Amino acid sequence: MAEELEIKLSLEPGVLAQARDWLLAQPEAEKGSRKSLVNCYYDTPEAGLNQQQAALRVRQAGNQYVQTLKTRGEFVDGAHKREEWEWPVPGPELSLALLAETPLGDRINLALLAPVFETNFTRQVVMLNDGEAVIECALDDGVIAADGQEKPLHEVEFELVSGDASRLLVWAEKLARQCPVFLNLVSKAEQGYHLAGLHPGVTDEDAGGHDSATDDVDRFLQQLSRAWLEQGRVSFTGLDIPVLEAGAEACGQGQAFRLLIKDLSAGQPLHRVLGRPELGQCQLGLLANRVRESSGT
Repeated sequence: MAEELEIKLSLEPGVLAQARDWLLAQPEAEKGSRKSLVNCYYDTPEAGLNQQQAALRVRQAGNQYVQTLKTRGEFVDGAHKREEWEWPVPGPELSLALLAETPLGDRINLALLAPVFETNFTRQVVMLNDGEAVIECALDDGVIAADGQEKPLHEVEFELVSGDASRLLVWAEKLARQCPVFLNLVSKAEQGYHLAGLHPGVTDEDAGGHDSATDDVDRFLQQLSRAWLEQGRVSFTGLDIPVLEAGAEACGQGQAFRLLIKDLSAGQPLHRVLGRPELGQCQLGLLANRVRESSGT
């Protein structure tokens, strides 16, 4: 079992090439592999794995197959922190014996597992080594498919290989200054479940505790992600907007934040503002400011 730490940004169609070109132009960057990945996700008819906040897939890359089980994990300073089990397998079929060795092995009926949806995309890897961290940057371009429907997939993932985890946020902020991005807390698996009609979407409770004012940042990001998933309007229920505005001011995004909130509060659907650079810049700036405050710097 390993632990995965990554920041995921969703991009509008046509922006992924711009992000790739900028990343490859950085002196800290080295071009990595380019692969076509076919990923089949499994669950029981009652979505037992999803109810356990886990996702199970078999990934095909060329002639190689890898079976992976991930927990949903937690959200830490903009990054997804998950437990992950990964095994090479001889073909596209599940190995139930491998699953039996995990904590979920005795919580669901493994014999009922069947394909639910696929995420199929081309992945270009860019390795970043800035002397403080080694980061694998994956640019994914493809689709999520379920029940005869397809949803486009355009993402950039910054995953920590070694070193200082705070560099994930630093690089995400750098990219956000070059092209419009959206800090997305919705995983590929959650998108697939939603497309298949087996997932209720992101809930307010997913943000964690609501007792501290600093949690407004997490709640704000979660509610943006829910609106992105459901292609709807952003809920501001339970948010302390003045606290968020103060955080935006502290990171130099005060005016951009006020304009953004004005439009979203007027009922503009989130998808109408996804191409605006201030959205991702405000998201990442609020996180960076919170990290600075918590570390006393």
